[in-house]
Amino acid sequence: MRTSVVDVGSKTVRLVVADTDGGAPLPVHTAKWPLRLSEHVTPGDPVPEAAVERLVDAVEAASRTAERWGAAGPLAFATAVVRGAPNRQDVLRTVRDRTGVALCTLPGELEAELTFLGARRWMGWRSGPLALLDIGGGSLEVAFGRGRLPDFVASLPLGAGRLTHEYFGEEDPPTPEQVRALRRRIRHQMRDAAARIRWEGPRTAAATSRTFQQLGRLCGAAPGRHGPFVERQLSCADLRTAIDRLAVLPAAERARLPGISAPRSAQSLAGAVVAHTAMKLTGLRTVTICPWALREGVLLRHIEDGPSWWEEVTRRNADDPARADPVAGPVPLRIATAGS
Repeated sequence: MRTSVVDVGSKTVRLVVADTDGGAPLPVHTAKWPLRLSEHVTPGDPVPEAAVERLVDAVEAASRTAERWGAAGPLAFATAVVRGAPNRQDVLRTVRDRTGVALCTLPGELEAELTFLGARRWMGWRSGPLALLDIGGGSLEVAFGRGRLPDFVASLPLGAGRLTHEYFGEEDPPTPEQVRALRRRIRHQMRDAAARIRWEGPRTAAATSRTFQQLGRLCGAAPGRHGPFVERQLSCADLRTAIDRLAVLPAAERARLPGISAPRSAQSLAGAVVAHTAMKLTGLRTVTICPWALREGVLLRHIEDGPSWWEEVTRRNADDPARADPVAGPVPLRIATAGS
């Protein structure tokens, strides 16, 4: 059986079509469509009509592509940029009415839980007690667990795109004081989650997301063309050096550095500061860059728990129009359970 996932992120719409008969999501086709919602949506403001039109076109193209590859209707979700918009339900309804795809948003805590599952399955049981960091455009997800699903998760409004907008504005490159102010914000909002990670004392730490992948490449990890099975690690010390390089360059020049893509160059510094501060606060000297993350976690839950799990997620989404991310302030730590 083939299953597809459509992930509406802050920069792109991504499609993964995977064979799922063997108990693991084995990709047969991937595609992406540029969207750059974060460039047109201020955190807490509505998604503009022009951006909704681009979103509709991209989701429709992804759905047609999935069908050509023999996959059923995609498991489609949008992350923090749409989740935090006051017109979120109107956006989701427009996409559903015009494409037939039941796009939904996932609570930040559920994103962390599913990303942890993807990382756990990739890293394997030998990784032991596992900590997870995932930096998106709008939020930072933190998780820790000893089993299949995490023991606790936290979703914090510390995404690289959001913080770039809030702290750096038109300054390119930003001033040292702006960078220090950003670091103070991260320290304040990560305090409780970081204390929990330190207390748990994880044996292994995994980092997911394009932000961590690009930072890993900047710090000397193997390029993506070497494939997913090459071990890639990122150290806190190397990140400190990377911040010094990024902080003195305008975005256009950062895009010339190894691993830093032009669409993400503007937010690369904020992403590096989040990553370094998170690792320092949690006591993680090194993280393993994990290629499986949220999309794979969605596929794994669909495989392991059956289609009724996703049906329940979409039902809750439709029944709770008020659910959204806070524009400021941390999401409280939540104890995760296998049935959540």
